[in-house]
Parts: sequence; C-alpha cells; structure tokens
Amino acid sequence: MKLSIIIDNFGAASLSSNSGTKVTQHNDQQAQRKAAMAVLAHAEAGEIAARLRDLALDLALPDHQDLRAPENGLVMLRGRAGGDGAPFNLGEATVSRAAVRLAGGEVGFGYTLGRDGEKARLIALCDALVQSLDFGAAVERDVIAPLREQLMIRRKQAAAETAATKVDFYTMVRGEG
Repeated sequence: MKLSIIIDNFGAASLSSNSGTKVTQHNDQQAQRKAAMAVLAHAEAGEIAARLRDLALDLALPDHQDLRAPENGLVMLRGRAGGDGAPFNLGEATVSRAAVRLAGGEVGFGYTLGRDGEKARLIALCDALVQSLDFGAAVERDVIAPLREQLMIRRKQAAAETAATKVDFYTMVRGEG
C-alpha cells in the first residue's frame, strides 16, 4: 500500500479485515477518474455540453454548486534534457480550473489548458458525476465513451494524414568501382 493512499484516505488504511478491498476500490475509482479526465481534457467544450444535455434528458441530474468558480491562471512547465537530465523551466502555460459539489456530496475538479472556464466547469461536473454511485455508469456510457471514440477516430485520421506524407529515402549503390 502506497504512503500517499494512507495519508489521503486514512479510513481506507485502517487495520480492518477488508482494508485491502477498500484500497483496491479506491485505486479503481482513481484510475477511472484519471481515464475520464484524459478524455474530457481533449474534448471540445461544446461536445461535453451536448453529451451532458442528452444525459439530462434521460436522467434528472443532481443539483450542484460551484465550490470554485472557473478561473484562469498560469502553470510552470518543466522539462528534462534527454528525458532524464536535470529539470529546467520550459515556460508557462495558461490553464483554467473549477470545482463543483453535487447535492450528494461528491466533489469534482476540472483543469484544462487555455482560458476556457466553462470547459473546466463541465469537466468538474463530469468528475463529480463519475464519482456518484447513481450517475457514474451513465456518465461513462453516455458522455465519456462516445467522446473517447471520437478522440480515437480523430487520432487515427491524423495518423493516416501524417503517414500519407511519409517519404522513404534510400541510397542506390552506383556501379562505380
């Protein structure tokens, strides 16, 4: 069991007989949230909003409040020479962040590159919904999975366009000699 899990979730690190199960469930939920954030960060704000609107037609989404209104800021990007050298400051990037709490108590956080505060709020709402027992499966099925599929299609198209411009260089051996 990693130390950070013990610090972040002291209750899950209790010495009860099912503490291993609690840690595994925590790790599974953390992995699910991480995968969802990766998809949502690459999706367009309009796509996320449209999927959430469609979901709201099928299910009554819970009330939510902004814990942290969308705000913009800067983060320092760090790099390493050769991938493993000494770290250095590469530059700054603009990010937007937001935090949302559902009526059931689930708290979601959203970060995105750029100055799109509404996208950060939508990501935070999806993060909170993914944690909810009532809405997690529906959000995965109706919001995140279709966005993941669109993202994969766009990546395959970009790879195909790039591959079409590939040039193979070869050297012919001359008969001089």
